Amino acid sequence: METTLKPQKQLQISEVYIADIVELKNIFLQISNLEIVTENFGIPFLMIRQKNNIIAFASLIINQKGETDFVIYEKSSLNVEEKENFFAHAQNYFKRNNSANYRDPVQLKSSIERMINWLNI
Repeated sequence: METTLKPQKQLQISEVYIADIVELKNIFLQISNLEIVTENFGIPFLMIRQKNNIIAFASLIINQKGETDFVIYEKSSLNVEEKENFFAHAQNYFKRNNSANYRDPVQLKSSIERMINWLNI
């Protein structure tokens, strides 16, 4: 499932696969200025590629109200239209998905903890 945002920039939205996680981890650590992954990393589910580089990703988190939600991390700046397009795409994907990580905060919390433990080995 890939969507091209703007032809001149060759931006593509796609689902996150396990092979992408290490690169997403590095982007998160760089953006957050951290040395280890925290629960704020969440569970990545969508990303934007420009050529072969991941430049942004959306990740499932538990918000301050204790509900499942998502956050977007950007490695390089997207313009307003690109940000809005990616946010809308992530929001639609989030609303359509009915798996436990998207609907059950307890399940998502457990999945995030397992992901963090794995990434921080």
